[in-house]
Amino acid sequence: MTQLVFLKLGGSLITDKNLPHTANFEVIRFFAEEIKSALKTNPDLHLLLGHGSGSFGHVPASKYHTREGVHSAEEWRGFVEVWSEASALNRIVVEQFKEAGLRVISLPPSASMTSVNGAVNQWNTEPITHALDHDLLPLIFGDVIFDRALGGTIFSTEQLFSHLAHILQPARILIAGIEPGVWMDFPACTQLVREITPSTYPELSEKLFPSLAVDVTGGMAGKIKSMVELVKQLPHLQASIFNPMTPGTLREALQGSPVGTVIHS
Repeated sequence: MTQLVFLKLGGSLITDKNLPHTANFEVIRFFAEEIKSALKTNPDLHLLLGHGSGSFGHVPASKYHTREGVHSAEEWRGFVEVWSEASALNRIVVEQFKEAGLRVISLPPSASMTSVNGAVNQWNTEPITHALDHDLLPLIFGDVIFDRALGGTIFSTEQLFSHLAHILQPARILIAGIEPGVWMDFPACTQLVREITPSTYPELSEKLFPSLAVDVTGGMAGKIKSMVELVKQLPHLQASIFNPMTPGTLREALQGSPVGTVIHS
């Protein structure tokens, strides 16, 4: 039985978020091999891949406040700079995955989507479904978007996943990041939250932490909030926030094993 899983490779892992324009090639290659192994083990597994911008897109996005809107000539210069940085990281990921023998194809949201006040207006998702139908690995990423009200904005990978989940109906969404899950007591990091549901989220939300590095799309708190809202709307869906760097963890997650913090209805 075919299984569709969305997997985000966090910018905190594939880049050094504290050093601008610095990709972590070793980690990207590690991801490629883990994904390759999972696909070989389970031929029925279909993946939609996404990645964050880390120390590439987030730095100019913070400088120009691109997510809030784009109007002046300076802000449009920043819009292009964010696009360029996000695309540069995407090209690195594509090349590393290609070298590993994965049939990955990049489908940039900026070329196919428009929004209104930060909400999706139009998005031609047919290329994504065609790629999945032919056993390719469609790859999207946090990207700039032309917005009819704001001029321009930025959509995070989680926002893109949330929209696509209603269309493609994945079984799971996996958010791979530097943390092993959601900490109850960050930064002490002694109590890991094993599961979050819409009923437990309100109390937990007061204790959730923002990202320590520059992250214009909401950090950990934003990721959790978007996934909680999504499982409320799609009760069959399960999301996980986890660290995949122990060999085998990502493969287990792709096969359905609970890892990190699980968010469900």
